[in-house]
Amino acid sequence: MFRVRRVAMALSAVALAAGMSAAAVAPAHAGPGARSGPGHDLGTRDRGFQDCPALSELPPGADPAKWRCEAMTAAGHLTLGRVDVEVPADRPLAITFAEGTVDGEFRQVFGAMAATPLRVGGTPLSITPRYGGYSDFQSNDERRGELDLTFRISGPGVPPGCSIGGGADPVHLVLIETDPPKVVTPDPLVVTFGVADNRFAVPGTSGCGPLGPVLDKALRLPSPAGANGIDLAARVTMRSYGEV
Repeated sequence: MFRVRRVAMALSAVALAAGMSAAAVAPAHAGPGARSGPGHDLGTRDRGFQDCPALSELPPGADPAKWRCEAMTAAGHLTLGRVDVEVPADRPLAITFAEGTVDGEFRQVFGAMAATPLRVGGTPLSITPRYGGYSDFQSNDERRGELDLTFRISGPGVPPGCSIGGGADPVHLVLIETDPPKVVTPDPLVVTFGVADNRFAVPGTSGCGPLGPVLDKALRLPSPAGANGIDLAARVTMRSYGEV
């Protein structure tokens, strides 16, 4: 009986989502050794370097003097199907990773990702961006970096583990530079830049049990490429492992 009542509560909550408007409310090549955990649902404002990969997590042969940790925060706008939210500057996404060379080859090690829940306007639902298991922050002429994300869904009656995208089918971002890097301070090195992607597809929900089809319909998922977008202003602080 409790299970039936719980599902009924969730259906009532999602019914609100079905009628919501689109109005808004309120970026390591991840090799085999990279951590691919789901990330943290934490405050992110002053995390700094606390989530940098430890020296012991760098590849064998890595010279600490030739490696650095990058602590990035990013705020902006996100659209996934019918979900339209702001990532506020006082609660940005926070990502840390290490990069350097081993025997002349560029390498990266993912550290962690932290994010706070983002309320979906007109509903009791929130989504929380989480690391999807792959990243590549080595920029080139075609993109600034790549990143896989999933988005945990929370709200009345929504079961634990319910998310947009899953481990086998995350949202894959290919971030294009929209604002060139600007040096804020040289020591420590702090750089700002803009990135965006409006070409990615969004899969349906995962791990939501009988609520899955209802949530998919309410949030217009899956959502094809071209119907979604992310636009972020990023700030990166860098520190050499030789300084630790």
